[in-house]
Amino acid sequence: MNIRFYNARILPMEQADGTVQTGELWVRDDRIALVGDPKGREPLAFDREIDCKGNLILPGFKNAHTHSAMTFLRSFADDKPLHNWLHEDVFPMEAHLTGDDIYALTKLAVLEYVSGGVTAAFDMYYHVERIAECARDTGFRFVICGAANDFGGTAESTRRDFERLNAFDPLVSCRIGFHAEYTTSEPLLRDLAALAGELREPVFTHLSETAAEVDGCIERTGMSPIAYLDSLGMFNYGGGGFHMVHPREGDIEIMKKRGLYVCTNPASNIKLSSGVAPIETYYREGIPVAIGTDGPASNNCLDMFREMFLTTGLQKLTVGAAAANPVRVLHSACSVGAKMMGLDQCDCLKEGKQADVVMLDLHMPNMQPINNIAKNVVYSGSKSNVALTMVAGRILYERGRYTFDVDPEEVYAKADAIIARIRKAEGR
Repeated sequence: MNIRFYNARILPMEQADGTVQTGELWVRDDRIALVGDPKGREPLAFDREIDCKGNLILPGFKNAHTHSAMTFLRSFADDKPLHNWLHEDVFPMEAHLTGDDIYALTKLAVLEYVSGGVTAAFDMYYHVERIAECARDTGFRFVICGAANDFGGTAESTRRDFERLNAFDPLVSCRIGFHAEYTTSEPLLRDLAALAGELREPVFTHLSETAAEVDGCIERTGMSPIAYLDSLGMFNYGGGGFHMVHPREGDIEIMKKRGLYVCTNPASNIKLSSGVAPIETYYREGIPVAIGTDGPASNNCLDMFREMFLTTGLQKLTVGAAAANPVRVLHSACSVGAKMMGLDQCDCLKEGKQADVVMLDLHMPNMQPINNIAKNVVYSGSKSNVALTMVAGRILYERGRYTFDVDPEEVYAKADAIIARIRKAEGR
């Protein structure tokens, strides 16, 4: 399908400079065919032409760390630190999930993603084939991260998932990963590091999320989690850490040497009392920073606007008012996350790139006056501004309406039934 957006403000996000163009964006099938001035270009045979009326087009937000199917625990497992939250609530409840449950709960997350301007999610969970099927069926883009640990998964199963998912559908890809150092014994870690070396692939994991996690690793190994994993060869081909709240001495040098990404999850980290990641330090040291929500059990929403505001706001509180420039934060949310996830064709609005596009309605009180559009998005933007979300050239959400085959009320009812069944099984 060929679509023309005209009378648009356009924020390409190729650089973290906040430069806004005016003009048009053309989509041919799943690719961007033009950005900016159409003068001298032969028009396509458009199936649809959309008058943007001065609204903003930018690359979709990339939720660079989440556990989508944890929607069933939204506002259930709350008000506890990470260790208690996991062992008292999350792990026991998750043990009852089926593949069908995960498909249904992931679809609920997709509704929240696209209505909030998210076009791709880096998802770590179980029954990965059902997550992939949800991507195919909804038209949403998922990058699935391996989640092996001592409770399930091996290097061989990780290899099978990697090969199968990367061939499953253009909207699905897979990266090597494991849950965390503290849930994964050294023999399995060594096997995963060997697999990553064989495939020459990066590795991703929860990393240095809490001070207790870091202290525990030092007590067991004499090294921080980053240093320990690096000593096993885990990051020889790069990768990254989700959270990265508590780096220790020497960790940043390892991160720079290995080209590691950080994905910050500020709402989850403050809700679980895990701390505030040193994002301004990462920016200053040239470490690429992406942004994610974490799962809806620890957040409890999948809202990238809130994450962007917290990313910059918490740095201002802990470092100073000039910290975490909002334009750089917006670039982290749209572009750096794409790079971390291996979505190099989805990182900016440029001819030939994938048409993963969001339109924000600027004709709303929270976006007026327009002194600085990029700063408005981060400081005052909200999901209510999302007018349209497109993935791979297909509009999935427009002005309050989902345009793929879904009945939201059926999705909500299914999620309610799943949590009711599990609560009954657990006697809660």
